[in-house]
Amino acid sequence: MRILLSNDDGVHSPGLHALYDALKDIADLEVVAPDRDHSGASNSLTLSRPLTVEAHPGGFNSVDGTPTDCVHLAVNGLFEEPFDRVISGINTHANLGDDIIYSGTVAAATEGRHLGMPAIAVSLANNGHFHYETAARVIRELILRDNWPDLGPRCIINVNVPDVPWEDIAGYRVTRLGHRARAEGAVAVTCPRGKARYWIGAAGEGSDAGPGTDFYAVSQRYVSMTPVHTDMTRHDALSSLRDWVEASD
Repeated sequence: MRILLSNDDGVHSPGLHALYDALKDIADLEVVAPDRDHSGASNSLTLSRPLTVEAHPGGFNSVDGTPTDCVHLAVNGLFEEPFDRVISGINTHANLGDDIIYSGTVAAATEGRHLGMPAIAVSLANNGHFHYETAARVIRELILRDNWPDLGPRCIINVNVPDVPWEDIAGYRVTRLGHRARAEGAVAVTCPRGKARYWIGAAGEGSDAGPGTDFYAVSQRYVSMTPVHTDMTRHDALSSLRDWVEASD
């Protein structure tokens, strides 16, 4: 199996290296990741300038662009031999619920799916213990499973792993995305020149986080696996919107 690894935390991220170490003996790996942290980059592409690729020891490559740039360039420019799968991560923090809208980790996997390959985004629900090896082992075991399901076009698997030792993992749960409460307010600071600057506020806690959600599974020490797709159409709202439009014609 030939797998492309990427992430949004950068080519030197310990999560990326843990993932590589866990898979290197079972797959032919290529690594293309951003040259720096691009958390929150979502699905952005760099279209205003050319991209630079730099080789690093161990066969890792960095790109001075976004996670989506990395996967797009790897598949469409850097390597002639095709990939069987794209795996993005291991992200340094969870990507639960609404996080996936902003996540560069999920975006890298989504780009792989757009380019025709099954894709996984994997994140560690970090609580300060940094058990990347647990998340890496989860992905290794998933890759070694036979008869992967056909999830259809535009669908990836978003995996969140509790930050606990492997032996404390309770199992696996297939989940839906939960939702977070409103984000905290922006944090104002003053620069040395006296100008106001602002940090984006922290994400809100889970508000829709009950049984069946990714939030709940991780809180109970289960690996959360959520099928995510990029069809953003709200299908159950089509008829209401159509009725409203037609009524005003």
